[in-house]
Amino acid sequence: MTLHIPFDNSYVRLPDRLYARQMPTPVRAPQLIAYNQPLGATLGITGTEDEAQLAKVFAGNVLPDGAEPLAQLYAGHQFGNWNPQLGDGRAVLLGESRGYDIQLKGSGPTPFSRRGDGRAWLGPVLREYIMSEAMHALGVPTTRALAAVTTGEEVIRERPLPGAVLTRVASSHLRVGTFQVLAARQDKEGLAALLEFAIARHYPKATGAADFLKAVIQSQAELVAHWMALGFIHGVMNTDNATISGETIDYGPCAFMDTFHPGQVFSSIDRDGRYAYGNQPDIAVWNMAQLATALLPLEDNSDAAVAEFTDLVNAMPDVIRSAWRARFGAKLGLTEADEQDEALIIEFLTILSEQKADFTNGFRSLSRTPESSEMLIPHKGFASWHTKWQARLTDGEDAVAQHMAAANPARIPRNHQVEAMIAAAVAGDFAPFHQLARALADPYQEDPQYQSYCLPPRPEERVTQTFCGT
Repeated sequence: MTLHIPFDNSYVRLPDRLYARQMPTPVRAPQLIAYNQPLGATLGITGTEDEAQLAKVFAGNVLPDGAEPLAQLYAGHQFGNWNPQLGDGRAVLLGESRGYDIQLKGSGPTPFSRRGDGRAWLGPVLREYIMSEAMHALGVPTTRALAAVTTGEEVIRERPLPGAVLTRVASSHLRVGTFQVLAARQDKEGLAALLEFAIARHYPKATGAADFLKAVIQSQAELVAHWMALGFIHGVMNTDNATISGETIDYGPCAFMDTFHPGQVFSSIDRDGRYAYGNQPDIAVWNMAQLATALLPLEDNSDAAVAEFTDLVNAMPDVIRSAWRARFGAKLGLTEADEQDEALIIEFLTILSEQKADFTNGFRSLSRTPESSEMLIPHKGFASWHTKWQARLTDGEDAVAQHMAAANPARIPRNHQVEAMIAAAVAGDFAPFHQLARALADPYQEDPQYQSYCLPPRPEERVTQTFCGT
């Protein structure tokens, strides 16, 4: 049975200056690593029984009927510095199925490659597959991984490495930078068409630029609060990596914290800590200010629009704070956390930091018994905090434990486990990849067979830097 994807492509009907038609570049010997069958079913994909055919399609060697491959144009602020043209330098959008983009990442050069080879090596492909699917299982809005394929070719980075292609799925790949590039080129007609498209696709109740901006701000505020509650550090929150949909995108130098510290940075390219864990809310506001600026030409840069957009952006910190309070309140078993609870939350985070405790396990242990919090009990302030916390709880013990277990994962993609999985795959062993994927598929459920995945790294296993996938 031939693989079939029910494409219905809308992006290709936008002004063609927003993209370049681009075929994926075939590879020598594609081999399937993984295919996400449940996601494929959601997309309406059929005829997936032949692994060899899956490998050819998701490597870019065979183009499915109905695909209209293209590379998207966008610009962006990278670490605060303006870059007037970026775009998909190593990815092509095959098309859309049931309202979702299907994109090949690592599929060869495009007009936006900026002298790059357009390829990806195996490590970042497997990292993004694991990270994005884990984030989905954790309940975080995110792009998804449909397939991963080896190419049978090497790519040259610091050394020759095995090549691979990831098939990424998203509700769209629209970014703040997609609007920025048109605004910078004073393309008001294109900007209007893009806004109409984005509203129809993501926020159909929005009635104009201001409504749209408000909706994106809400989505991004909720997203960053969710990141914070899981100890996730994106690592490269450039405006070309900020989606209009409010989905997490581009898992390059991202990481989950082990030991908690608000200034934690993993990304090797974030030398000044711009995108440190504790800075992420402020950066989200900064990114939304750039979107507001890009939308202003649609309102003729009027004083009234400037004032309205400024008010929306200035209100965003309170939106994030409210979402943050709700997320962390849930982690402590509070059904409705109020402003007074912020002190309780911050005090516990301070204990975690001073005790150099594991973020994930520190919260998870609270949902059991005080005695299970052995990493926290030695802290001089823990007993006092615990008494105040217990006094604040309003539900019964079982209800609180259930509420907390649903907000505090037992397992996350720990950096040392991800790196060990990649090292094994480069050596030809994909069993650790598949095992890690299974362990993270239901991260809130206790499971004795996956107990080792709950453990923080030993000192010699600690990962202190993560790297961009390009």
